[in-house]
Amino acid sequence: MFAPLLRSVTYTRWLHLMIGMVFAGVVLLVYPGTEGVSTGRAVLCGVALDVPLLCLAALVPGMRRGEGVQARLLLGPAREEEIGVAPSAGWADRGRTALWLVARVGLGVAVGAVTVVVARAAAREPLLALPAGFALLWLVVFAGRLQLAFAVRLLGPSGAERLAVAEARAERLLERNRLARELHDSIGHALTVTVVQAGAAREVADPAFRERALEAIETTGRRALDDLERMLVLLRETPDAVVAEQPGLDRVPELFAAARAAGSPVDAELDVRAAELPGVLSREAYRIVQEGVTNALRHAPGAPIRVRGAVTGGVLELSCRNALTGKGSSRRGGGKGLRGVRERAVLLGGECEAGPEGVDPAEADRADPGRAGWLLRVRLPLRLGR
Repeated sequence: MFAPLLRSVTYTRWLHLMIGMVFAGVVLLVYPGTEGVSTGRAVLCGVALDVPLLCLAALVPGMRRGEGVQARLLLGPAREEEIGVAPSAGWADRGRTALWLVARVGLGVAVGAVTVVVARAAAREPLLALPAGFALLWLVVFAGRLQLAFAVRLLGPSGAERLAVAEARAERLLERNRLARELHDSIGHALTVTVVQAGAAREVADPAFRERALEAIETTGRRALDDLERMLVLLRETPDAVVAEQPGLDRVPELFAAARAAGSPVDAELDVRAAELPGVLSREAYRIVQEGVTNALRHAPGAPIRVRGAVTGGVLELSCRNALTGKGSSRRGGGKGLRGVRERAVLLGGECEAGPEGVDPAEADRADPGRAGWLLRVRLPLRLGR
């Protein structure tokens, strides 16, 4: 019973209501001919004067912004985005602003009149001060809630604004997901190559092999640092966000060289020229091949890797196959990397297949590594219309 009366927002809403009454009172004081008239006549004069003035004020685009800021500060919405602070963008916004101003002033006049009446009654009869004040406060509570509902309905974002906000939020989420995939592909590949190279260098006593392994680790690490710096610049959303371009399909020989240096033979045949592909398709194809090679190094170190790529009938076909080993056969279902490949393929209007080749997936754990293999196959149309 008393909790709403102890909240500070109740009294800020009361202040917001009284501002409406003050506006109406000032208009009546300025306009001549209302002195000495009856209360009913004064109310009619107020309506006749206030409504046109409020409608004229609503035509100013900045009026909506000012009312929105004031409503956010004094009415205390649950979420600030429920009440907009953008200027009027069209006649629909101006009409809603006019309705808001009329409703605000009308409700403020009603609550203000009751406040004056209660104050006068309490001054004449002190015994009525406590119950009358209690009733007045609860009237303010309900009137404040009603005022907030008006604000959310009339000052809240329009349908077009809500759609624009939703689209902007979706764009941000898509961008964050894209950056997460980029970090997974780039840094994950670099760490996989580094771990495999370091393990091989420790096992092999040949100094020349160790030298090549250390060189490959250094090269891969530098490239990963460059990719990481580029991603961090994008995440900071600074004006320097236009930095080094993402690698395309012309960079895949570097992937194969790193895999060979890690001890995995690579048989690659890419009958595709990156310059003939759309930029986005070349970049996504590179990431797809990178994910296939990285998975092969991670789950089947030392096993041969076969990569094929060609354009057939307006469709780019990519495949990456490696022999199943004791570790590799446990990849049923795929992880985040394969899920990222599928998302890339779907966004580009293509399709992706990944799984054991030549055996029943349920028997992949017992498959003969020499007979079975893990196959990643992706088909991407050169144009989304295909």
